[in-house]
Amino acid sequence: MSIRFTTRARGGLAAWPVAVVLAFGLVGCSGGGDDDKPETPSSSSRSSEAKPDAQEGDSAETLAELKGPNGLFLKVTAAQRDAGGFITVSGELKNDGDKTVNVPAQLSGNETEIIRNGSSLGGATLVDSKGKKRYYVLRDTDGRPLTTTNFPAMKTGETLPVFMQFPAPPADAAEVTLQLPMFTTGAIEISG
Repeated sequence: MSIRFTTRARGGLAAWPVAVVLAFGLVGCSGGGDDDKPETPSSSSRSSEAKPDAQEGDSAETLAELKGPNGLFLKVTAAQRDAGGFITVSGELKNDGDKTVNVPAQLSGNETEIIRNGSSLGGATLVDSKGKKRYYVLRDTDGRPLTTTNFPAMKTGETLPVFMQFPAPPADAAEVTLQLPMFTTGAIEISG
């Protein structure tokens, strides 16, 4: 047996287990096919429903609408107080303009630590008028803002889901004002 044949055989044997592991990984990540799809309701049960499915996005309540530059529009749909002591504000950023726009860099704010992590909504603040306090976007241990980041250029009519996390004001503060650079402000009601 030549050295060339032995090297080729060993290489093939080493690649075989890798191929098996990758195949099982792909099968595990695929979700198993049609088993995960929800059952389609019959036409009789659908006709008795008066409102659309919550996953279709039409039933999301609008808490505030903030207008920004170049046709950008932020629709806030939730401000949820969490047990961990913070508030997650979420919604949709939409391009209502007539041309493709880039999300302005000013939305990241002017703090060096946030700016160096790329585009974000790090400049957003919540204002508690009753408690006379302003709350800034939370950051992780590496200084990255806990918001949606790295926005692509937005085409006309395109929407992107967005979120921002803030420290929670006191429990008696039920309404706060959301401020975002270059956008109008909006009062939002906190749930939870």
